[in-house]
Amino acid sequence: MVFAGGETRVRHSASWYRVYRSGCLESHLKMNEAVESWSKPLDLLNSGEMIKICAPMVRYSKQAFRHLVRRYNVDIAYTPMIVSDSFVKSRKARDAEFTTGQGDRPLIVQFAANNAIDLANAAELVYRYADGVDLNCGCPQRWAMAEGYGAHLLAHPELVRDMVLQTRNRLSDCSFTTSVKIRICSDLRKTVDFCQQLEATGVSFVTVHGRTKDQRSEPVSIEAIRTVKDSLQIPVVANGDITSLSKAEEICKETGVNGVMAARGMLDNPAMFSGSKHTPSVCVQDWLQLSSQLGCPLTQFHHHLMFMLDQVLSRSEKRIFNSLTSYSAIVDYLRATYSIGQCLDKDKLICERLHFIE
Repeated sequence: MVFAGGETRVRHSASWYRVYRSGCLESHLKMNEAVESWSKPLDLLNSGEMIKICAPMVRYSKQAFRHLVRRYNVDIAYTPMIVSDSFVKSRKARDAEFTTGQGDRPLIVQFAANNAIDLANAAELVYRYADGVDLNCGCPQRWAMAEGYGAHLLAHPELVRDMVLQTRNRLSDCSFTTSVKIRICSDLRKTVDFCQQLEATGVSFVTVHGRTKDQRSEPVSIEAIRTVKDSLQIPVVANGDITSLSKAEEICKETGVNGVMAARGMLDNPAMFSGSKHTPSVCVQDWLQLSSQLGCPLTQFHHHLMFMLDQVLSRSEKRIFNSLTSYSAIVDYLRATYSIGQCLDKDKLICERLHFIE
């Protein structure tokens, strides 16, 4: 795990590892918490407002991107799904999979787990760095289900109850949430029963993706989300088909949920929750700045820009842009085509006249 103070990444700093090993991180965190305040997830979800959430996205909802979407009205952000087993066993995995820093709150860490001990241990490891943990009970990928993760758990409510209960018992801080993200079952009664069992066990809130594990592009079931919401007293978050602020507001109104969670819509337009219909130019320049300051692997850096510029670039421009193979080539292209200039080795962004869709 790596904690970056402010917006300066210190993953490779020898002094950081000395601080981490010596236990001085405790005082470092307290110092940052003293000057930074944020609302806790449950306070937000019980506020009566439509809470806007950036979903867990494998490879994509990393620290730099979370900072980006927070600038555009995201209230809560999730990490990508992290496999709890390797996270608990390997310091290398922890350093690779979880990075955070000042300004990255409220933050929920999502784990894939197939037993209560792994989830509780993982939650304990991230407790000081986050505001909650979430158990993935919705991932439909074959590898995840084969390992007993994700949507496989929908058929094992007793196991999920045990994981939630042991995690809640391990961490007595009631403001630190233990939540579950699910897909719906073909039999809606099973979904409702599953969620009610979780509620009785003490789960903080539930996120409902309105598709079954076998569905991909079909429209989400608004009825299923609304039925789950009406059946529970705890907060419920809607997920699926949220591609704009107006769509989020529509789903929230139709279902009565406490919050809305977006994934692909956030990739295409990180400023979506601010009301922008397309990625605005200032959002692109913010991404260049944040990825430079916080660090972002080339592939992720490039892919995020591909998503953001999908509605801006022509087919021929996409062929050129998508074939670029270095940070400098990408930035040179943006500078030459759209008059954006970015100094990759300094915390400075030079922006001139822009021509993106506003």
